[in-house]
Amino acid sequence: MPDPSSSPAPSPSDQRSTPALRRGLKVLGTLLITLSAISPASSVFIIAPGVVAQAGSGAFWSFALAAVVGVFMAFVYAELASAYPLSGGEYAIVGRTLGKLPGFVTLGLLMVTQLLIIAVIALGVGTYLEVLIPGLPGPLVAAVTTAGATVLAIFDVKLNAWITGVFLVIELIALAVVSALGLFDPARPLGELLTNPVAATDGVVGPAAIGLISAAAAVAIFSYNGYGSAVYFGEETSNAHRGIARAILWALAITVASELIPVTAVLMGAPSLEDLFAAENMMSYFVTAQAGSTVNTIISLAVALAILNAVLAIILITSRMVFSTGRDAAWPGNISRNLAAIHPRTGTPWIATLVTGAFATLLCFVDKDFLLVVTATSIVAVYAALCLAVLNGRRNRSTAHAAYRMPLFPVAPVLALVALAYVVWQNAMDPVIGRPSLIITAGIAVVSALYYLLVLRRRGAWELRGPEDES
Repeated sequence: MPDPSSSPAPSPSDQRSTPALRRGLKVLGTLLITLSAISPASSVFIIAPGVVAQAGSGAFWSFALAAVVGVFMAFVYAELASAYPLSGGEYAIVGRTLGKLPGFVTLGLLMVTQLLIIAVIALGVGTYLEVLIPGLPGPLVAAVTTAGATVLAIFDVKLNAWITGVFLVIELIALAVVSALGLFDPARPLGELLTNPVAATDGVVGPAAIGLISAAAAVAIFSYNGYGSAVYFGEETSNAHRGIARAILWALAITVASELIPVTAVLMGAPSLEDLFAAENMMSYFVTAQAGSTVNTIISLAVALAILNAVLAIILITSRMVFSTGRDAAWPGNISRNLAAIHPRTGTPWIATLVTGAFATLLCFVDKDFLLVVTATSIVAVYAALCLAVLNGRRNRSTAHAAYRMPLFPVAPVLALVALAYVVWQNAMDPVIGRPSLIITAGIAVVSALYYLLVLRRRGAWELRGPEDES
């Protein structure tokens, strides 16, 4: 009996006309772009303070627990990506392993959140540039940043890999400086963080409850998110079936080290935990206290550069997904054909890139709190779909050709699903962001399902395509 999730084989003429990206990346180039999209410095300076505010010095355990979940999900991503290293990313994988309806729902979630997350990240540029130019209009700075990154993203992917690589080195140097400030001049030993974590409750510092640490781990999980983005460059990476899995695993390892070490250093080196917890900008407080305002200014500029780099990398990633939707004929004829266009000289999906950048630039003028609510929990649904995809792929053998097989299967996807269920519960308890975000995520999923059932399935046009050499 044929697998219902598989697409009809295209005719030879269809295969010849299928747009193909140029394989110009080595695994290193893919890794550089992936790490730039994760942007460890942005996570440390923007997300980590939220974890510390919630869990106090217990944030060390929050990030450590999140790293364990990250390992589980990296195993899931690596196995699926080695089977289907496609520019469509998660939706292309879910569609081939769970079926077209779950695949299109995954696409709907990603289309909305990927475009919005570019704006969310770009809005951070102005915050860190204010150390030089006070009073900068944040939305305008974000829009200019996004538009400039879009222009760069049209050029050859190898060039962009090196651009992101140079920016990434600057970002990692800044994190190394922050780490050195705390590790070489500690105010408290590591053992105190391990055995006696404290947190501020109503301004009073006391023992950090296990519940607080666990709840903060739900936030820390997302600070590591992005290692699976390597799959989007599967059609542009040499020996992708093996190389993408390596890129994903290396991206997680480097991300964990480059985030957990600086966070630990700040918690060990802060002159006063009470002042750290109460600071409006925790990282600026720490750097200024340890090294002075000049170093803080330099670090702030490095963070602004890291955010710009992340915007460029995420536009590169999102445009590949948008290109794939055009190739798969997810939209009316002319729209799909244009989105699937490949620039003859650069070999990049140039129209999909321009469309991605244009939408993201406009979204920079939308209220940031609204953007956060919309994007906060959709990745949970995508992670859950991938866990189910890897389980079903083993069952129906749709991933039997995968070049990478995770160890101790099915431990990773099962435990990851348990952790994700906990994250959903934590979000349901949050009436400000978490609960509304869950409702919006469910709404996007319903609208996506209706579009597939009422439009795409009826006209039978949506085909899950890949490059001509797809296994």
